[in-house]
Amino acid sequence: MRVASDQSLLTRRRTVEASALVSRGLGWLSTVVYLVQLKAAGPVPAALERSLWAGIVAMAAANLLAFAGWRRPGSRWYSAQSAGQVALDSAVIAGLVAFSDGYTGQVTWPIMAVPVVVAAIRHRLGGALTVWAFTSIWFGLVVAISPGPAQPRDAVFSALINLLIALVTGTQATAFARQLATLQQVRSELQHQATHDPLTGLPNRARLAERAAACTGRLGVLLLDLNGFKQVNDTYGHASGDELLHQVALRLSAIIGSGDLVGRLGGDEFLVLLPDADPERAARVADRIREVIRRPIQIGDGREVTVGVSVGLAVRPADGTAALDTLTAEADAAMYREKHTRRAA
Repeated sequence: MRVASDQSLLTRRRTVEASALVSRGLGWLSTVVYLVQLKAAGPVPAALERSLWAGIVAMAAANLLAFAGWRRPGSRWYSAQSAGQVALDSAVIAGLVAFSDGYTGQVTWPIMAVPVVVAAIRHRLGGALTVWAFTSIWFGLVVAISPGPAQPRDAVFSALINLLIALVTGTQATAFARQLATLQQVRSELQHQATHDPLTGLPNRARLAERAAACTGRLGVLLLDLNGFKQVNDTYGHASGDELLHQVALRLSAIIGSGDLVGRLGGDEFLVLLPDADPERAARVADRIREVIRRPIQIGDGREVTVGVSVGLAVRPADGTAALDTLTAEADAAMYREKHTRRAA
């Protein structure tokens, strides 16, 4: 259920990573072409060549992280990979601004808004403000140290403009993330309501059918019907009957194996799926259920009732193809045979 509810988030992450791969790939290619042209024109200053190679390597590393995030957007490492990309992009942009100011005399500080926006998309307001602080401090150092054309007023103006960008994009990204989380929660709740019984919280008929359809090979099916449930309802009222069903559901859930599934079909009927169970194991589980259910049950206000359970068993062999409906019908017939045998006794 969680995978379905998170699908929109995974799609968004893949879109972000695909965009990063394309845009950063173009930047990487442009830098490589620029370096080749410089080398073809003549000797390249060592410091400039090292800077260009550093940018090429950083962008390539960032794209490797983007590719990993695109392939596995649900990985537990996704946030760390995303933060790594933001750090590398910020470093490349910072280096480009320093290079442009010191070597070419061109004004390129407006591009420092790019990593701020990217950080907002990836890490919301906190990420945007972190990158804004880094780029603002960096550009302030560049202005103080570099003999380029940038002036202190440029550093102040850049910091103010990028702060505004960080606040706008960061708050919008944060609001969108909250909205997405709310939608995922609502979707998860609706999915749970559609596949679970509201009274007991157990899987309903639809969820049982879905799980059974996913099982291949051997499958054990136990159909349960409470003995004495109607008397409890008639004597103590429907609220007490509902409490009885709830307590029975808790007991069944406590004794069912981790790979098994118990659900409520309706009324006082329950169904247990035992994947890969042979007849002997299914019979042992049935006996355990009878033992647990016949113990006295508290139904509120100090009242204690005792009910029994009739269990019908059907097992599909390893090479069988019977569907859940067929197995349930077999278990239903076996359950009524047990119920009538008990009455006759």
